[in-house]
Amino acid sequence: MRYLHTMVRVRDIEDSKRFYCDGLGLKETRRYENKGGRFTLVFLAPEGQEECPIELTYNWDPEDYQGGRNFGHLAYETADIYALCQHLSDMGYTINRPPRDGRMAFVRSPDGISVELLQEGEAQAPAEPWASMENTGSW
Repeated sequence: MRYLHTMVRVRDIEDSKRFYCDGLGLKETRRYENKGGRFTLVFLAPEGQEECPIELTYNWDPEDYQGGRNFGHLAYETADIYALCQHLSDMGYTINRPPRDGRMAFVRSPDGISVELLQEGEAQAPAEPWASMENTGSW
């Protein structure tokens, strides 16, 4: 047995790609459009880790997706958690659980999927503005 992918449903492919690609730095590895089934699949992965993709599923007919938190979360390791959180914040995304400890943060995708960000290796020293920032919403 081998791991294939994680699928999340999205309301808008471009909004989602802005978050996952422009925000988190993932790359689109492939795309599949099924006209008969009326859906599009977009596979994204970190550079050099194409074997561990996330599959964005866009159903062409409008649907209201609930939850996000009941899914659990996606998790990505980053070389600099503070820089990534600042980048996402500058793009307009709320850091729901700031990296106060220099180790872990949570942010939500445009579709409400909780994404955990973990510092690669040892935690960074606590730093402002993150060290004194409160949680926002649920994560």
